[in-house]
Amino acid sequence: MIDTHYPSDPDRVRLIAGVADALALCNAAQVPVIVVTNQSGIARGLLTERQYQQVRARVEDDLSAAGARVDATYHCPHWAEITGPCDCRKPGLGMYVRAAAEHGLDLARSAYIGDRWRDVSPAVETGGLGVLIPSVDTSQDDIDAARAQAYVMPSLGDAVRHFLATLNTSA
Repeated sequence: MIDTHYPSDPDRVRLIAGVADALALCNAAQVPVIVVTNQSGIARGLLTERQYQQVRARVEDDLSAAGARVDATYHCPHWAEITGPCDCRKPGLGMYVRAAAEHGLDLARSAYIGDRWRDVSPAVETGGLGVLIPSVDTSQDDIDAARAQAYVMPSLGDAVRHFLATLNTSA
């Protein structure tokens, strides 16, 4: 989804070009697609849990219409300054550990893909594959960190193809 910063309106949902095709590659390879997202706007009062769920459902509907699916979504609604610290907010591993337990995933054989270092950095701790896909909101520090410790690729399709190739060579 194109980042609208605190997405609260399902009518503003727009998929990034190529995302559905990339996820469909994972679906066809029987690789679970799990979304892990920080949603501090809930704690900050910028959107409600209901609005977030409506946006999530819209994304999933749009993906389905394009022939792709997300197998599960985990979100952190917290913001430490308001709700206190939590173990789920990225880059923490709480949501990843929960997803791994609920879906039988090996975190070391998982990909951590996003447009911020906090999305990718859990790969360093888990031994998984980290791929940063820079967007207009990605800082140079995030890009530098990814270049040093993970990968930087131009699209989700490139990241997925690389990940699937690593699975095929390590099988």
